[in-house]
Amino acid sequence: MKQHIVLIEDEPAIRENYRDAFERRGYRVSAYGDRTSAFQVLRTSLPDLAIIDVGLGDEPEGGFALCQDLRNLSKTLPIIFLTARDSDIDSVHGLRLGADDYVTKDMSIDHLLARVTALLRRADAWAEALKQPDEVVHRGRLALNVDRMTAEWNGQPIDLTVTEFWMLHSLVQHPGHVRSRDQLMEAASTVLDDNTVTSHIKRIRRKFARVDESFDGIHTAYGMGYRWNAHEA
Repeated sequence: MKQHIVLIEDEPAIRENYRDAFERRGYRVSAYGDRTSAFQVLRTSLPDLAIIDVGLGDEPEGGFALCQDLRNLSKTLPIIFLTARDSDIDSVHGLRLGADDYVTKDMSIDHLLARVTALLRRADAWAEALKQPDEVVHRGRLALNVDRMTAEWNGQPIDLTVTEFWMLHSLVQHPGHVRSRDQLMEAASTVLDDNTVTSHIKRIRRKFARVDESFDGIHTAYGMGYRWNAHEA
């Protein structure tokens, strides 16, 4: 069965361009031009992956609102934002709402397809993992349930996105060892730029800090990457 991609883009020419490109590569594509019509369908039937334009018609941030709605329906649905605006503010805002990736419209279709392929592969792997007994990783005050993709710190839940979870999992596998940005991307089975990886790490830190202001589990190794604090192991 073909994997189903939903594209929400308000510019008809761009929408059809992407639809044609994805269909040529064997995906089934549903395309919508506005948030309301898309959500009326998606609320009852989720796709395998969603690509959402940030600005939709007369809603400059309609894509952000749609992402929130979809994330409330599914914590694991792969979501990519598509936008003409290349700014860190937009990127961080999109990640905060639970998107897995964020790309600009000038990115080549091959690069976008690589990101889509990686996210779909990760979703398939997670579905397979659910069939096995739960694997739980303990590192001091941290507990990671690998199969349910849940995290707890001092017994309190930390609400991580799928990408954030696998990056954290990569860090805690070998406390004290530096993980490069490329290694973190590989662990999360996705393709991101360095700034987006940094945004994810900042988000993870902030989420832990909300339940423990003294959290110091993730250290930056400048010029190399990040490491899990060995004292927290």
